[in-house]
Amino acid sequence: MIITARRTMSSNDLKSAFLVCQVFALSLLVIVTAGCKKKEQKSSAPAPEVTVMTIAQQDTPVSFDYVAQTESSQLVNIQARVNGFLDKRVYTEGAIVKAGQVLFLMDKKPFQVQVNAAAAVLDRQKAAMETARLNLERTKPLTAKNALSQKDLDDATGAFEASAAAVNQAKAQLETAELNLSYCTITSPVDGITSAALQQDGSYINVINSQLTTVAVLSPMWVNFSISEQEIQDYRNQIARKLIIPPPDDSYEVEIILVDGSVFPYRGRITFAAPLYNPKTGTFLLRVTVDNPGGVLRPNQYVKVRLHGAVRPNAVLVPQRGVQQGAKGHFVWVMDKDSKVEPRPVMVGDWYGDYWFIADGLKAGEQVVVDGGLALQPGVAVKATPVAAKAQPAASGAAPNGSKTHKNN
Repeated sequence: MIITARRTMSSNDLKSAFLVCQVFALSLLVIVTAGCKKKEQKSSAPAPEVTVMTIAQQDTPVSFDYVAQTESSQLVNIQARVNGFLDKRVYTEGAIVKAGQVLFLMDKKPFQVQVNAAAAVLDRQKAAMETARLNLERTKPLTAKNALSQKDLDDATGAFEASAAAVNQAKAQLETAELNLSYCTITSPVDGITSAALQQDGSYINVINSQLTTVAVLSPMWVNFSISEQEIQDYRNQIARKLIIPPPDDSYEVEIILVDGSVFPYRGRITFAAPLYNPKTGTFLLRVTVDNPGGVLRPNQYVKVRLHGAVRPNAVLVPQRGVQQGAKGHFVWVMDKDSKVEPRPVMVGDWYGDYWFIADGLKAGEQVVVDGGLALQPGVAVKATPVAAKAQPAASGAAPNGSKTHKNN
């Protein structure tokens, strides 16, 4: 009976072991099947869709932007030339006036009296000269007949010449009086815009308070801007490395950008460059002269100047959205012939509208991911669509509307 019990227990153990093996096998089968399904699902995931552009080198116009300030090309101080009482202001403060337009009137009565007195003196001197002339004419024939001495002729001649000089002096005094009288009517010497009156009607004007107002010429207008030493050195270095070709004679065409971003309809040229750097700011002053017939630009207004005319030869441009920033700097995704992407470090330069100039890292013919690159992984095959033609950078010629170049100092 003892032997039989042991045999029975051994049979039960065998059955339990068999059941455990079956459960383990089924579990292993489930795990393997699930893994295969996941692998099949992973391998069946669609390729990421991206937009790519083909790199092409091209001569590209570049521009340079700077903050600037306008200045009147001629600012005239309107001052009284004679002392007297200011009668009244004739012009409207802040109005645009023409050359010769009356601005102020001074009290003319004292100056008119001086004119009348000078005219009377001139008449008296003319009468004296006429008497001296007649006396000289009578003396000459009598002296010729020895009826009068040579001394009498000399005296008559001297008296006539003295009276003639007195007449000329009286004429000069009269002209001075008339000139002072004309100074009572104060006019604008130029076309321009007036400022506020500095003296009130009825004020006594003398050398201390002789300035009455100012008139600022609006056309042409000066636009001043400054360039730092570092910017000038960078510019020279890029020219030396043939990264930039300047316009002939550095004759840049200058566009004016107003405060609201609109473009001023007239373009100017650089007409003056300061001979020295400003030691306080380390900058170099340049002046642009631009026509301003409508008076849109006003003195001391802040604007932006954009210099056109330079060209960047064989430039490589990539949209800004296609350039990413990593731990080691800027990079782009480059697609190979098998439609697989790999990251490529690049050296970026200036901006050109919505594009980066790529100084190093790319060459013509390579395809760069523009859109859809945020979730990419190295070696992943992608489904690429070429970028639309209208999204490509402009070829050599005029820059795209709103394009601008920012200097990286």
